[in-house]
Amino acid sequence: MNNDYWFMRRVREFLKRESGTQLVELAIALPIFFVLTAAATEFGRFFYTYSALTNAVRAGARHASKWERNASWTYPETSKMVVYGDYSSTAGGPIVPGLTTSNVVVQANGPSANSIDSVTVKIVNYRYQPLFDLGQLTGVQSLSMNVDMNASSTMHQLFNGPVAR
Repeated sequence: MNNDYWFMRRVREFLKRESGTQLVELAIALPIFFVLTAAATEFGRFFYTYSALTNAVRAGARHASKWERNASWTYPETSKMVVYGDYSSTAGGPIVPGLTTSNVVVQANGPSANSIDSVTVKIVNYRYQPLFDLGQLTGVQSLSMNVDMNASSTMHQLFNGPVAR
């Protein structure tokens, strides 16, 4: 009977101890914190990339639309403007990783080839590459952000005569 009392007392003392509980709490909270941080970072990168692509096609359409109505402005020049932010140099690299001039489509819109009313610049087949692919990490493909991103902008020709460059 004395041994039973001693054993029960030891069990109660063991259960009342709190040493090591912080480590258990950390082991539970750390993976959740990591997933939330990764998700916030990835969504931020995604929206930054979308914003950069949208701004790039606007700049490209603005660049292409500033030429005179019947000018033979070049598609490669506008494509470089969209991808690199500058039509004369590729030194800085693309504005977003993986974007190439083959992703840029430039269309002249008008009643005929000699009369251009507007210019449409599009980014097509650009695949966003996430740093933390939540779909692969969790095994749920619907959470993956590895998706196609497309952007488009149309600018009207505002000038009837030649434009000083």
